[in-house]
Amino acid sequence: MNLSSPKLQQMIQQEMNPGEQLIWSGQPRPFRLAKRAIPLMLFGIPFGGFALFWIAGASGFKIPDFSEGGFSFFPLFGLPFFLIGLGMVLSPVWEAIKARSTVYVITTMRAIIFEPSIFGGMDITSFRADDLADISRTQRTDGSGDLVFAREVSHGRNGTRVKEIGFLGIPRVKAVEDMLRALRGESVR
Repeated sequence: MNLSSPKLQQMIQQEMNPGEQLIWSGQPRPFRLAKRAIPLMLFGIPFGGFALFWIAGASGFKIPDFSEGGFSFFPLFGLPFFLIGLGMVLSPVWEAIKARSTVYVITTMRAIIFEPSIFGGMDITSFRADDLADISRTQRTDGSGDLVFAREVSHGRNGTRVKEIGFLGIPRVKAVEDMLRALRGESVR
């Protein structure tokens, strides 16, 4: 979805409150978000490869022959693991596709993230000025970078996982940070 798309412009306008004005809008660079998924992809290669090897081993390393009275379903138990591994290998592609449909917006009242939902539609997350208390910036040499202003912590069997929420992979990250700080009423550095 392109920032100039009428559908996207309409979605942004519908989200805005009366008296609220658009200050900035942008999208993440697909390559930057895809690059974050490389560790998952690297884990998915041996994971999916082992599942494929298991399927082949369980089938006796031969193509099934249905003429000899049926087919054993035992090798198919490895199929879900292979598909999970394939999903991991393709995770950079999914992240790049997601980035093309993600939009970041700063208005006179808040910061808004529009992200495509897993089940279709858009997930819209809004952060009022008070929610932007802890802004951290990571900047690259080309001026692009990440602005993180929220963290989502989840506890599971494998430990604690922290998901950073903010404007990720954006160009001119310092200028966008200055806009967020101005929204909070802070003096710009």
